[in-house]
Amino acid sequence: MTRDAEPNTILIVGASRGLGHAMAAELLTRGWNVTGTVQGGRTELHDLAEANPGRVAIETLDITDADQIAALRDRLAGQTFDILFVNAGTADRDQRQTIATVPTEEFVRVMVTNALGVMRTVEGLEGLVPADGVIGVMSSGQGSIANNVRGGNDVYRGSKAALNQYMRSFAARQADSGRAMLLMAPGWIRTALGGPDAPFGLEETIPPIVDVLLAQQGGRGLRYLDRHGQTVPW
Repeated sequence: MTRDAEPNTILIVGASRGLGHAMAAELLTRGWNVTGTVQGGRTELHDLAEANPGRVAIETLDITDADQIAALRDRLAGQTFDILFVNAGTADRDQRQTIATVPTEEFVRVMVTNALGVMRTVEGLEGLVPADGVIGVMSSGQGSIANNVRGGNDVYRGSKAALNQYMRSFAARQADSGRAMLLMAPGWIRTALGGPDAPFGLEETIPPIVDVLLAQQGGRGLRYLDRHGQTVPW
């Protein structure tokens, strides 16, 4: 069987629940095979794997641990993924805190997870994606400096703005690779991270998110897009 006849494959980092799990479920309905990472324990991804025998592989990863990223790369050596998508991230524990009042430990936790951890994962696993593949990360519209007209949620905003900048640097170094790259701004969605007050649910938002991700195949360079495929101002 040629590679063209095989199912498309995606590696979703952070697929135990919420957006990552929902993306995995949606991609399965579209004929993709999924490898997803969890931090440990029984998760919704395990249920998805049991419901789709042979089509979902589960790996363990904490993106804040560089040794675990290297170990995952070694375990997956020899495999190729059409798309690598890093969904893992975290939110502020208290969004009312300003950058001047947030405890240093909380600042470090959010920045290490949302910026450093994500980029270490991208750079650590990008060799699993061919030159015509796609590398994407879950950013946020709150990472847009131009759109920040009301402030608030300072640490989370800063972490996503940093992630955007680091992905732009990564893309600049990869300019000759031909790869498509995506910063996804999904909007405010009802998940454990988004909270119950978010205006949109997974059922209505995940299909367009996946549409935008898959539309990057065959493209080139880095784009910062919302779930409608519209460019988000940097």
